Amino acid sequence: MAKMHLLRTGIQRWSAPVSLVALCFFGLPLHAQPAMTQAPPADTVLERTETREPCSHFTATRQALFGDLHVHTSYSFDSYLSSQRRDPWDAYSYAKGEPIVLPDANGNQTVQARIGRPLDFTAVTDHAEFLGQINVCTQDASKAGYWWPHCIMTRAQNIWLQLLAASWWTDLGGQLEDPPEQSFACTLSDCDSAHLQTWQRIGQAAEDNYDRSADCAFTTFVGYEYTEAFDQNNMHRNVIFRNSVVTALPISVYDTGRDSFPSLWRQLRTQCTDLDNGCDVMSIPHNSNLSGGRMFRDPQSGEELENRLFFEPVVELVQHKGASECRYDRLRGLGLDTVDEACDFEQIAADNLNMLGSVHGEVRTERANAVPLESFARRNMVRNALKDGLVLEDKLGMNPFVMGFIGSTDTHSAAPGSAEEDNYVGHLGRRDSQYNNVQDHLDSNPGGLAVVWAEENARDSIFQAIRRKETYATSGTRPILRFFAGDLDEALCDSPDMIEQSYAHGVPMGSTVSGGDKPLRFLVSVQKDAGTQRSPGTDLQRVQIIKGWVDAAGKAQEKVFDIAGSADNGATVDPQSCARQGRGMQHACTVWQDPQFSPTEDAFYYVRVLENPTCRWSTLQCQQAGVNPFSHDCAAQAHAANTRALADGATGDVYGKCCTDPAQEPFYSPTLQERAWSSPIWYKTAKGR
Repeated sequence: MAKMHLLRTGIQRWSAPVSLVALCFFGLPLHAQPAMTQAPPADTVLERTETREPCSHFTATRQALFGDLHVHTSYSFDSYLSSQRRDPWDAYSYAKGEPIVLPDANGNQTVQARIGRPLDFTAVTDHAEFLGQINVCTQDASKAGYWWPHCIMTRAQNIWLQLLAASWWTDLGGQLEDPPEQSFACTLSDCDSAHLQTWQRIGQAAEDNYDRSADCAFTTFVGYEYTEAFDQNNMHRNVIFRNSVVTALPISVYDTGRDSFPSLWRQLRTQCTDLDNGCDVMSIPHNSNLSGGRMFRDPQSGEELENRLFFEPVVELVQHKGASECRYDRLRGLGLDTVDEACDFEQIAADNLNMLGSVHGEVRTERANAVPLESFARRNMVRNALKDGLVLEDKLGMNPFVMGFIGSTDTHSAAPGSAEEDNYVGHLGRRDSQYNNVQDHLDSNPGGLAVVWAEENARDSIFQAIRRKETYATSGTRPILRFFAGDLDEALCDSPDMIEQSYAHGVPMGSTVSGGDKPLRFLVSVQKDAGTQRSPGTDLQRVQIIKGWVDAAGKAQEKVFDIAGSADNGATVDPQSCARQGRGMQHACTVWQDPQFSPTEDAFYYVRVLENPTCRWSTLQCQQAGVNPFSHDCAAQAHAANTRALADGATGDVYGKCCTDPAQEPFYSPTLQERAWSSPIWYKTAKGR
């Protein structure tokens, strides 16, 4: 009887229009997959570039693998000077489920951290610019450079000395007013040799932790972060290599100067992909929300357009420093070229990297102030870039912004995959450890995960999945999402070989389908995150398809279709305990047809999955300190908690931000809806180019 009750509840919450609906609340495990085929299901065959044992678990119809491709360790300047001492080996150990020790708010190594569930794959991406310089400053006291004052400040435990050192490093990296230059420590010691040594260590750590056995339990990638941020406008990219064949050294801002990312791409060609040695690589942009409108510029040349399409198949849609899908100001009821109210999710008030400039609860730079929508660049948001790409294709003959989606954490605490709201230890070393997290980084979040549909958990398969954009992003949870388009059967959800048929008669997320007069059908299948025994997964509230297209007047448009579930399903949280209340969907499957389809309009479609409301990490940490953001007595509770914290050595208003009023803030809420975003599928008309 209980099962039947759940089934009836789900059907009542399903909304039209759909061609066929299938809901499954029982009968299959949440991670069960349809029957496997014996041959690759699409026109892309897995190409192997490395020698290793074949994986015993090979799935021709592909399996969902969860990972993090944005991870910093003590080899990064901003990690080390935040009292974080864990290296790449520790980061990989954490990703595999082992505990590590991190700094507390005072910089002492006392915080025990362990991920709730291991990851399938990870890449350590330390900042390329300072690998050798940080090595000189921190590794060998017998070297003269170790004693350069800037190096001493970097190793200091005093928070103000650490922050002064951080400002010095960002200036050396060309992020302020001066062009990039190396530290004087490199005059005293050999930074070039140290740079090579650290790069080799990064590769060795990846090799030591890569499971080359038939178990294929864990995959690593050699990588680094290219850290361009002139005037603190974020243009960062994570450079990920396919296999162990990599460039002799990382290409950094010191190599590109203000020629910027086009120079990065050119040098990756000459030093990697143009060589006949097996080297392959991609660069993944992140935090376009903090780029000041510079991340997705119109191509300046045919070469730039071609290189963007080749090197950047996906964009990191969500991470520690905010979400970049779209932007909606809840207070004003106004969006950045959108009316989508769900676009208020994890938005950062500013549009540049100064948003991190809070110490002891106070913002230390005016550039961290909120930027109104009128001044916020449209293309900071990826959805707007996707729409503009359709318009540019009419002008250029090619769409420069054909990007799939992933998420990651951008952890600077060597904690890959630490995206759990109820198990969040911070991502910035001591700067957001313990009470510092709420005090200085309320606007930040635990980040997201990268999910790929790959045949096996090995480098070639995962890399190829990313290159073809058969990927999706999550805000940290682990729902299973599939998305196809093509000449699909309306009854596909009832078919035991649903996925085989979808590959045979359609294309998966990340693909382009050419048009005809016949409307497309889309298969969307979602399973809720099963969760863990300690932290069960949350039911699904809604499944949506976001469409972007160019109308007859040449103007980009968008529309959000609710294809499953309802925003009014009654689910909420208990304000005292944060326990989830109400039910939603455990699984949803539909074959959907666009009711406004036009065969003469180029378009893209992607899926967004919204879970039922849960408490945000900040609410959980505030309640742990005895301060309830939902309570009318919040201010008094915060005063008492502050008194206790100050007695233990804290500074400033520690817990006052727990009482932030969501009615006065455009983006903040004590609850959130975790979500997933599929890579788009592009529809291209048959009119030709």
